[in-house]
Amino acid sequence: MYPIASIHRELADRIPTEFERLDDRFARVNGDEWIERPFRGGRWLEGPVYYPAGKYVLFNDIPNDRTLRHDTTNGITSLFAPTSGHANGSTLDRTGRRISCEQSGRRVVRHEHDGSTTVLADSYRSLRLNSPNDVVVRSDGTVWFTDPSYGIDSDYEGLSATREIDGCHVYRIDLDGTVVKVADDFERPNGLAFSVDESILYIVDTRRRHIRAFDVHDDGGLTGGGVLNECAAGSYDGIRVDTDGRIWAAAGDGVHCIAPDGTLLGKLLIPEIASNLCFAGPQLNHLFVTASSTLYTLRVNFRGVR
Repeated sequence: MYPIASIHRELADRIPTEFERLDDRFARVNGDEWIERPFRGGRWLEGPVYYPAGKYVLFNDIPNDRTLRHDTTNGITSLFAPTSGHANGSTLDRTGRRISCEQSGRRVVRHEHDGSTTVLADSYRSLRLNSPNDVVVRSDGTVWFTDPSYGIDSDYEGLSATREIDGCHVYRIDLDGTVVKVADDFERPNGLAFSVDESILYIVDTRRRHIRAFDVHDDGGLTGGGVLNECAAGSYDGIRVDTDGRIWAAAGDGVHCIAPDGTLLGKLLIPEIASNLCFAGPQLNHLFVTASSTLYTLRVNFRGVR
């Protein structure tokens, strides 16, 4: 770890918390009076993931090709890795290993406990992936990820390159390492999350500005895929689910809260474009949001799914 962040602690400030209620079911949602901003100065922040054992959150600054570390015990943000492969979305598997989508590496990798890196997927049927974007692990150990082309469209978030695959798809990595295409009718698949019981997989199509809901079958197949909710403020990006089954989606004006029936219940308003979020802390009620150049955080009265 590279201790650069004493200056970022001095920059920390806060803004008033503003929850916008759009449905009566959102009436009891609440949190701290203030939203803290413990880090500012990124170019496009993404992929927050919480490490319970270390009590810290890692997040990526994609154009700057680095990973940052926010310590939830002392509030200090520091440089964790000076290069990241232009990493975007990240998650933990069931043993606490971080799985990351590397846009310039065009691969999904797993960071082992001994510090080594294992490549989980970098191709499909011998064709290089576009630039994996976001990832989630199911309780059976399978890894699911989206593969738009943002990391090869230009040199800003990766390395400009020619697309080898015929489109931007969604994939599953089975326990034996097989990469399976599970959905192929997206323009720009992005954030994804399972419902509490893992019977539904929610997937964002950022280009089409909506979230779709797929039924997940025992064999790992998907059916359905109807539009659950359309974004009215920019486009949706990363998503997470809370223990009440609500979807929390990063959007142009903050984080939107969507009921399982697709109703927009309310919003947590933020003065930047939100890209992603995660739940942290022992009770998973410490919300972190990456938004443009800033990391936002507050404690809330609801919990994320462990």
